[in-house]
Amino acid sequence: MPCVSTVEKALAAALYAEGDDALDTAASLLAADPAADAELDRRGELLLRGAWERGWQPEDVARLVRRDLDEAHGRLLAGLAVAESAAYGDRLPPRWRAQIAGLGSLGPYRADRFTRATAVLELYRLLARLPRIEPVGPPPGGAPLSAPAPAHEPRMLTRVRALLAKAEATGFPQEAEALTAKAQELMARHSIDEAVLAHGAPSAQEPSACRIGVDAPYETAKAVLLDAVAGANHCRAVWNSAFGFSTVVGFEGDLEAVELLYTSLLVQGTTAMTVAESAQRAGGRKRTKTFRQSFWTAYAARLGDHLAAVAEEVVTGDLLPVLATRELAVTDRADRMFPETTTTRVRGATDPEGWRDGTSAADRARPTGPPRPRLRGRDG
Repeated sequence: MPCVSTVEKALAAALYAEGDDALDTAASLLAADPAADAELDRRGELLLRGAWERGWQPEDVARLVRRDLDEAHGRLLAGLAVAESAAYGDRLPPRWRAQIAGLGSLGPYRADRFTRATAVLELYRLLARLPRIEPVGPPPGGAPLSAPAPAHEPRMLTRVRALLAKAEATGFPQEAEALTAKAQELMARHSIDEAVLAHGAPSAQEPSACRIGVDAPYETAKAVLLDAVAGANHCRAVWNSAFGFSTVVGFEGDLEAVELLYTSLLVQGTTAMTVAESAQRAGGRKRTKTFRQSFWTAYAARLGDHLAAVAEEVVTGDLLPVLATRELAVTDRADRMFPETTTTRVRGATDPEGWRDGTSAADRARPTGPPRPRLRGRDG
């Protein structure tokens, strides 16, 4: 009869069992057997590889670890991901490589053997239970990339990054709005230039996809904001509320712009909400969840109108057929990835002051009619 290793016994006891008793028993087995450490690490790499093959990427897993576990598990995940990806060499796409590098910045996790074994098993339990999701690219380890990644980002993105950094840093709301509008204009013009260059010429470029985290709290309003940013930049966004991300489909340059602008608008919105809450407290009102929810809902809805208007201003009639061709390609890719989605009306803006301050933060210069945000998401 074959001998069952310590790791096999521990994983059999802990991975699929509920409660802490089985976990404590398994951790005790591992803590008492230092010779099992190498095999335990190998099993972790296999579990992580299985997650990649089911459509997950490093930041996707890290997001769930941050939400459901804690920093110790994040450090363990970083070590696993760096070790598991080391053998792929140039077969790691740039976006994947950047995610691995971000995880590696956490540093190693150190603890006594029992505590460490417990954390390892909790992480492995999460990895083993990850379901299959829509892939946004092949798992690492496929064919080498056809061309090396550029050493520097496009000049347009460098300029946009600088504009948005100024918008985040300024204390003057009108200046932040003007800087953000200029950034959106640059991104729109760049997207048009790319479309014109590709139009009528043979090209292997097709729409791709990436996932962008949509974190609690007020994640519904943040998903609306991301949807608005994506739409203004010729992309489609589909929100997965269960796992805390939206999948954005579009051409690569547009995807980078969407991620950059969305992140900046979150920073600007948080800053504006903090200022608005200070004013509320000065007036004798305490902070409330309904105020913040209404603020974010109004902020996202009004910015959607504003970004769309800025993007449309740079489009002339002769460019419409060119852009329509690209947008059809994006829609086709999104529909193939997500054949079943739902569109729901966003509710929850019940605080008049929060709605007023959120609207003002998004667009002080050009008020429009009451927006009605809608959001695409996965069925189920």
